[in-house]
Amino acid sequence: MSTSPSSLERAAARSLVKSYLHVEPGENVLVEAWAHTLSMSSAMVDEVRRVGGSAFLAYEDDDAWWRAVERKQAKPLGRLSDPEWAAIAAADVYVQFWGPADSARLEKLGERTLDAWSDGWFDRWYKLARSTGLRGGRMATGWVTDTRVHQWGVSKRRWMNALLEACLADPEAMAKSGKRLARALTGAKKVRITHANGTDLEVALAGVPARVYEGYPHPRDAAYSEFDLMGNLPDGWLRIALDGKTAEGRIVSNRRSYDEVWFPWATYAGGVFEFSDGKLTSYSFDEGEAEFAKRYARGKPGKDRTGSLSIGLNPNLRNVPYLEDRERGSVQLAVGRNAYMGGSNPSDFNGSVCLAGSEICLDGTPVVRAGKIL
Repeated sequence: MSTSPSSLERAAARSLVKSYLHVEPGENVLVEAWAHTLSMSSAMVDEVRRVGGSAFLAYEDDDAWWRAVERKQAKPLGRLSDPEWAAIAAADVYVQFWGPADSARLEKLGERTLDAWSDGWFDRWYKLARSTGLRGGRMATGWVTDTRVHQWGVSKRRWMNALLEACLADPEAMAKSGKRLARALTGAKKVRITHANGTDLEVALAGVPARVYEGYPHPRDAAYSEFDLMGNLPDGWLRIALDGKTAEGRIVSNRRSYDEVWFPWATYAGGVFEFSDGKLTSYSFDEGEAEFAKRYARGKPGKDRTGSLSIGLNPNLRNVPYLEDRERGSVQLAVGRNAYMGGSNPSDFNGSVCLAGSEICLDGTPVVRAGKIL
């Protein structure tokens, strides 16, 4: 695999370093890479140095990682070395690329093995990062793997280029659009979503502030989650909790949706949610219905109530795998838990459908029409 970055990778890295992560001269930047991410990792290191920062590239070898798994040493994989802890403590900025590359094999390990891997570092990592004010980004380009491309039936080159193009979107412009929507949502009661595909759904807001995710890390902002010191790159969406007592109508998806967990990333397409008297009364999917039904059957109370609404803000995204809900003007409607974002629904279930090109009205006033934020 070539480690020489393409011109698009260099442009995306420059945008991320300067406009999203705001790396300053003299700052220390830790970049964590895998084999399939080396070209983009190289571009990030180069751009950090270009602005006067100091970059340290930490490389995780796929073969060595899998050999440890085969020896049933997932837990030791989560024990970071003392030099790595020292590097994290000294870093101002942290850039993480997802890995390893064989995502299908990773999913087959099961939750118990993956939990054993993360238990050794997760809590300590975030505690240290919060104490130092570390800011960082999780790189979605790490998702582009041969096994994922085969699983989702997409073009590897087009998917990668779409992610890189999305990194060129202006985060400040997305922040302005998001703040404008957030102001409109403040004090509003009802949201109506309509589309020519048969969607006509009215839901109610929970009365808590919306969160805008424009790609910036938010290390010490009380309005965000404690884990939002890491931004997702690329990004661009607004999310708000819903009042689960009100929901009437139906929403028909025209974009894929996914489980909001690390692994496995079950995918759903052609989804329809029907609501009556505040409850989800029926659901159907062209793809993934059996998996959704299995998860839904195990879900705790609250799974049949609306949980959250998100609106996409990124103008450079269009139907890009796993980022469909970031496409400007798209809407994602989720049922189930929302307690983590200020709502009152503690359910352990979360399921969603995603729709692009709809009209969204707040108390009768349009705020989104045909993908355009008004």
